[in-house]
Amino acid sequence: MHAIHDFTSKLRQPSLAPQFEAYLEWRRSLEAARSRGEPDPPPPATAPLSINLDLTTACNFKCTHCVDWDMLNTRDKYREQELKDSLRLMHERGLRSVILIGGGEPTLYPRFASFVHFLKELGLQVAIVSNGSRGNILLEAAPPLDERDWIRLSLDSGSNELFVKMHRPADPKVDLDFICAKIPEIKRANPRVRIGYSYIITWQGASRDGNEILENVHEIEMAAARAKRSGFDYIAFKPVLERQPDGAEVMDPDRAHADLQAMLVRIKGEIARARAHEGDGFEVYESVNLRMLENGSWREMTRQPRTCHMQALRQVVSPLGVYNCPAHRGVAKARIADANAYKDDASAQQTGQQLLKILDNFDASHECREVTCLYNGVNWWIEKLVANPEQSLEAEIGEERLDWFL
Repeated sequence: MHAIHDFTSKLRQPSLAPQFEAYLEWRRSLEAARSRGEPDPPPPATAPLSINLDLTTACNFKCTHCVDWDMLNTRDKYREQELKDSLRLMHERGLRSVILIGGGEPTLYPRFASFVHFLKELGLQVAIVSNGSRGNILLEAAPPLDERDWIRLSLDSGSNELFVKMHRPADPKVDLDFICAKIPEIKRANPRVRIGYSYIITWQGASRDGNEILENVHEIEMAAARAKRSGFDYIAFKPVLERQPDGAEVMDPDRAHADLQAMLVRIKGEIARARAHEGDGFEVYESVNLRMLENGSWREMTRQPRTCHMQALRQVVSPLGVYNCPAHRGVAKARIADANAYKDDASAQQTGQQLLKILDNFDASHECREVTCLYNGVNWWIEKLVANPEQSLEAEIGEERLDWFL
């Protein structure tokens, strides 16, 4: 497992331990109170450690493989001052990192660069996931970022031709050449920030809303070569997800590809060729679920505990509301509260009660039974700690990495 997906080790960091311990002790006291027939103890006055923040639902692409298609370009918007007040309160209550991602294209937010500066002034770690079409805006946002922050561009192809067919940008001048030409300029403006090239691997038979999407397995090595040549620090590969009728984002290659093993052989071969470009500061990453897809063990990560503990520690904040997980963004049963969930102490207290309800009522063993969950391991670790109150968290504390993205 790559360090960026080792969430158990992240929660073992001394810098995050106090807030995690507050959650753990509350869950233990909750279980004990219920076993004695006593009233539930109130949730701790905290916020999630990490959030995915969707600044907007607007998007200037019409990607054939987008899982958030139904949420794009709605009229839902924040009142910026209320959003800033919410983030200040969340920071006071323990928020440590913000990933600007999802729902739409974040750089379309009218004051995107100044908002990034605001987040850094709060002392938060900041990550940006963008389609790369507005490189000038990313350039404006880059200066305050440091070596623990990152920018990742969702590109998913190696050639201009496939990129345009897959992403269908509104502006005809936007292609891979246009996007990648801006990377050296951003790196010159701020050489500290890491910039990644994200590649969702799509294969024959995968679909969105019943519409077949384009395959890109044959351009994996081409994309790695382009990424290194353009000045990216890494390329990251992960498998395509599809949205089920119940709203969950799932990976099910068996139903999408007639010859799964032949497809996996092709993917492994392409990634092996991509790795030939590693070196001189350039890296190739494979996501946890891609590795498990390759070794045939991916279904192990669909066996979830009943309680998803991570929904208390990592949430999605969007103009549509606050949700318990990126895999259920925009899904009614996963909605914790409205977009102003943390605008003041009273709202945050009410959100804590709503969180308790969703921890009780959202049965992850059922709702996420087909989700290849990146948080599977950390959820089972927390479940074990809750069930064994005699086990001290102090013995679990590990190395400090100063990585607070969950």
